[in-house]
Amino acid sequence: MEKLLYYIWNYKLFPLKPLQTTDGMNVEVLDSGTLNRNAGPDFFNAKIKIGQTVWVGNVEIHSKASDWYQHRHHEDVHYNNVVLHVVGHADRTITTQDGRQLPQIELQIPDHLKENYQELCHTTDYPRCHKVIGQIDTFTIHSWLNALLYERLEQRAQTVIQRVKDLQGDWERAYFITLARNFGFGINGDAFETWAKHIPLQSVGHHRDNLFQIEAIFMGQAGLLNLDTIPLKYHKEAIDDGYFPKLKQEYDYLAHKFSLKAMDADAWRFLRLRPQNFPHVRISQIAQLYFSQTAGFSQILEAGSIEELHRLLDTHVTPYWESHYTFGCPSIRNAKSLTSTSRNLIIINTIVPLLYAYGITHGNEHYQERALQLLDPIKAENNYITRQWESLGIKVNSAADTQALIQLKKEYCDRKYCLHCRFGYEFMKRTHQTE
Repeated sequence: MEKLLYYIWNYKLFPLKPLQTTDGMNVEVLDSGTLNRNAGPDFFNAKIKIGQTVWVGNVEIHSKASDWYQHRHHEDVHYNNVVLHVVGHADRTITTQDGRQLPQIELQIPDHLKENYQELCHTTDYPRCHKVIGQIDTFTIHSWLNALLYERLEQRAQTVIQRVKDLQGDWERAYFITLARNFGFGINGDAFETWAKHIPLQSVGHHRDNLFQIEAIFMGQAGLLNLDTIPLKYHKEAIDDGYFPKLKQEYDYLAHKFSLKAMDADAWRFLRLRPQNFPHVRISQIAQLYFSQTAGFSQILEAGSIEELHRLLDTHVTPYWESHYTFGCPSIRNAKSLTSTSRNLIIINTIVPLLYAYGITHGNEHYQERALQLLDPIKAENNYITRQWESLGIKVNSAADTQALIQLKKEYCDRKYCLHCRFGYEFMKRTHQTE
């Protein structure tokens, strides 16, 4: 029940009777403080009046007082500035590392909060709070979705910023890796990121005017120019059609020239993968995009509209892959261009986080605003997450709404962080007499 104590303290859902310490001193909570989700005391910078004295400091919360010692806070100097210990059961007195005895209060949990919390914890429904969604006013819904959108953008931007730091400030390479990862469209995302890290862009740049050599390096570094990666029944066709041997010969030459080492081809996933999403096809599209030089990081920064980004990202496979999904395996002729839907996903998952991250690191809100504005014209995704929320009456109009709901599911619903969610708050405050 410790989480419930956090919740009660955070929202000041205290019993109607006056609060008192275990030794009878009156307590008034002037400011409950800021919830800390990292190491250290649970709430920072609280303002508490105990008797006639106002204390400003931190608050620690436990189910029972003895947890203070079990967690070894009495040995930690970071807990010396705790001014109040809030517990469900005060089973002993508490002292800090510097020998000070802490005042404590026992916080009672109202019955309706216990019942609501138990229901949230044990239901298998998604979302758990579905009973109250229809009763929440539009302003609360939109303000929470807006906060979730910013939270998701900040989270994804920090991933990009860390990637840039790892690459010693190389935004172009960070962009290439982020772009490549999202060409995996989820299933092969990790493999594409690994592949992109194996691509020596500086070396490839010497051959940027030769699409065949670009594709040779790209396919070779993916580990796909090894005959063992081709199903046995297609070995003869792959050799006889001539493209695979020529590409491998060119890669072997370039690999020796630039001391290249390919990634492990076992990282690629093919099971239950649509042929148009095979890594061969996606890598060919990236090769064409890289060769055309239309969608470099500088062009992305300067693009002024969603339509312009679609033009920049408009790519297709090289000729061989118009009629193949893998080496030696012919298919019905198909242009295999990057579809409009796929380009939208690239914009959402690559361009938007990069622009937002660039704006943060350069102190330029213009890029952050552009990142947000790009989401509005993109139609909302139609998936089980959006359909579930729409069935409860929440309108999902754009990619901005979709991103907010994805954040809600991943960071709150899936992690059972209902007590940190505004919808969860509405569920918790209900009384069963009003249902």
